[in-house]
Amino acid sequence: MASNLEIDKLDLQILSMLMENAQMPYTEIAKKLVVSGGTVHVRMKKLTSMGIVKGSHLEIDPSMLGYDICAFVGMFLEKGSLYNRIVKQLQKIPEIIEIHYTTGRYGIFLKIISRNTRELRSVLNDKIQPIEGIQRTETFISLEESLKRPIQILREEELET
Repeated sequence: MASNLEIDKLDLQILSMLMENAQMPYTEIAKKLVVSGGTVHVRMKKLTSMGIVKGSHLEIDPSMLGYDICAFVGMFLEKGSLYNRIVKQLQKIPEIIEIHYTTGRYGIFLKIISRNTRELRSVLNDKIQPIEGIQRTETFISLEESLKRPIQILREEELET
């Protein structure tokens, strides 16, 4: 954690609770932390204005909506200097849900969600491979997501006031 950020234990407790359940009402958080609902609201506004909180989102199970394939794609670039231009093209492909600039073997690492292998193949062959500057790709299909959780910013005992 950067030392120039003016956050305290209460801020971290609020964040921890909301990271576990983003729909938890501020009043419930306030009761658990023995502060007012207004305090929680003011703290969240502060954390948002500091750029620590970037928003909230609704998490769904893609497979329940017919999106059965989760794939990761490692991309080899012709030149690292092409990264920004390539990312702009990749951002236009709706099946790509994450783009990471990486060290090591790949220049870019993607996460793709698609309905089936036919759709995945179309994304790879018709949308990604034609982008100029991509040398080649390696694709990994996820068979099961065994763990997905937010970072732990406080230990269990620190959640208590």
